[in-house]
Amino acid sequence: MSAVSSAGSAGSTSSRRTVLALNSGSSSLKFALYDTASDDLPLLLEGSADGIGHDSGSFTMHSADGTIDLHDDGIFESQTDALQRFADALKEHDWASPAMVGHRLVHGGPHLRRHQLLTDAVREQLEAAVHFAPLHIPPALALIDEATRRFAGARQAVCFDTAFHETLPPQASHLPLPKRYAEAGVIRYGFHGLSYESIVRRLGHPMPARAVFAHLGNGSSVCAVRDGLSVDTSMGMTPTGGVPMGTRSGDLDPGVLLHLMRTERLDADALETLLNHESGLAGYSGGESDMRALVKRAGAGDADAALAINAYTTAVRKTIGGYAALLGGIDLLVFTGGIGEHSLEVRRAVCDGLAFCGIGLDDPAGRVRVLVSEEERQIAMICRGLLNTIA
Repeated sequence: MSAVSSAGSAGSTSSRRTVLALNSGSSSLKFALYDTASDDLPLLLEGSADGIGHDSGSFTMHSADGTIDLHDDGIFESQTDALQRFADALKEHDWASPAMVGHRLVHGGPHLRRHQLLTDAVREQLEAAVHFAPLHIPPALALIDEATRRFAGARQAVCFDTAFHETLPPQASHLPLPKRYAEAGVIRYGFHGLSYESIVRRLGHPMPARAVFAHLGNGSSVCAVRDGLSVDTSMGMTPTGGVPMGTRSGDLDPGVLLHLMRTERLDADALETLLNHESGLAGYSGGESDMRALVKRAGAGDADAALAINAYTTAVRKTIGGYAALLGGIDLLVFTGGIGEHSLEVRRAVCDGLAFCGIGLDDPAGRVRVLVSEEERQIAMICRGLLNTIA
């Protein structure tokens, strides 16, 4: 571990109105502190805790001015443990607490679809929405409570991954079920919204009229974007739907679930484990969900790994093709997410066959782009807007 600090860093942050963006994953917590006083929202420090809930983990934190550079090994039982480590490090280096903490929430249920300040009423609504995302909302609430305790003077804000998709038309958001279920909130919500919002911001104006964004990572989704607004997306009521993912099944014939319930007596918990943790790339390949490892195995002649990659890229390509029909063509295809950004093999396989809609990996018109999504910065920008409303 190395750590350097100076009194200058403490003095420089104490006079700033800063926003802390927290981006919680299944086994990680990313954090970034931004100065909201400047239009370009400069990054002051950032870091992450990885391996949360596992036997080994790591913690990194470094400041833009070079006065903090931490690299630790450690075990974190939960995201709240990781946040405690970050808050302690902030205090150890005499950095002032943030004015606002922005939290990425995967799901807020049917009544929380817009980024907003946290209030008692909002928290109660989150509690009531737990059944929409039982794996995500409880740890998010625990993280919010810990941030409220650790940064007592800061306002808390909730930024929803579903917010970007509030513009879905009824034919995209409503599922083919009796109307009473839609009225109870059983609809398509869509996810990766903060990632998609950040891509729209980075593309700027004027936006291409017909764009498709493919966020490809351990969780993957595709989104049809018309004039900067979401008009369809692959994930459904939960982040389990859509294309196959690292360990998630994506869309399945519902009859498969009925068959497993009847023949293997699987209950809801067993099905949840199967669909979220044992399926997708891991299901095809015999347990491997990392795309880099699958590409290597496939190159060595592993048929299961090759099947996993082919099924994954085919599903993404089919979804993009469907959105080309929906939009009446594609002016821009954007790849983002860990796989989308780093795997040329996946991008090539996805684009192979999209020539009919004018898309090719080596398109000289530049209609295929790779962009890094900036979820933490997007959270900070949302929070700056909310801070301005209460200033």
